[in-house]
Amino acid sequence: MVRYFKSVNGVLVQLEQRETNCWIDISPPFDRKDLQDLSDNLEVPFDFLTDSIDIDERSRYEKEDGIKLIVVNTPLINENSKDNEGIYITVPIGIILTPDNIITISGFENNLLDRFIQSRVKNFDSSDEKMFVLKILEQNVFEFLSCLKKLNLKRNLIERELYDSSRNAELKSLLKIEKSLVYFVNTLSSNELLKMKMKRTDFLEIRGLEDHNDLFEDIIIDNSQALEMANVHTNILGGTMEAYASIVSNNLNVFIQRLTIVTIVLMVPTLVASFYGMNVPVPFQESKYSFFFIILVSIILALLLIWFFRRKKLF
Repeated sequence: MVRYFKSVNGVLVQLEQRETNCWIDISPPFDRKDLQDLSDNLEVPFDFLTDSIDIDERSRYEKEDGIKLIVVNTPLINENSKDNEGIYITVPIGIILTPDNIITISGFENNLLDRFIQSRVKNFDSSDEKMFVLKILEQNVFEFLSCLKKLNLKRNLIERELYDSSRNAELKSLLKIEKSLVYFVNTLSSNELLKMKMKRTDFLEIRGLEDHNDLFEDIIIDNSQALEMANVHTNILGGTMEAYASIVSNNLNVFIQRLTIVTIVLMVPTLVASFYGMNVPVPFQESKYSFFFIILVSIILALLLIWFFRRKKLF
């Protein structure tokens, strides 16, 4: 699906066909033939379009025949319901700069571009392609920060449940959060390298534009903060899972210890009774109080064992 947008008097409106200085958004559904037709119609290299929808594509930039490509990865809720998958994944968004238009393409529906379409981004003008690119990078960092806050909140809720539960469901949820954080750390690191390289080479040609440069520097700083936050959350989650594993192991050891003590306490009375069950002469076997004697001795020995283990703080 191809949509055309243009800012008119500060308001983003959708156009029926392509115009100069308009924003062209390409979103699913499409197939390879559609992409080839779009490549021919928009006069952009075909691989610029295909690379932008490859889920494994890394963050990078490229220039060919005066047309620029920027690939940046953004977070997306994972719709795969498998237990071994993360809550979030990261997917690439292609930003293609042509002499007449700016083109965005992604293989997935995402919140990042929807913010622009729904006019939720301040000071956005589709005709200023350099500022548009910076706004996309800025909103992408904000999206990462928002997802990190949600993951941290979910982690705190699961940790509270773990204090009163030892079910596998909570551990699986923590594992999904950990996988999401790993994706975030790798993606934010790759995005940071992309932005620093773009600034160093002046890929957007904004070196003489003070407002653009200041915004770009702020974006790089925010990206670094998001990366640091992701690393901190990852370390905290790793420590939490290790601590919980130690707690479970310790609780299991305590349970086995108590079970062993109970077994010993019950074994001694059984041993006394087994002596009097033998088919050999034993003391007091002719006494009419022998049964009560055996019970009394068994109870006394059991109480002595319980007292001993309590004194040693083992029970």
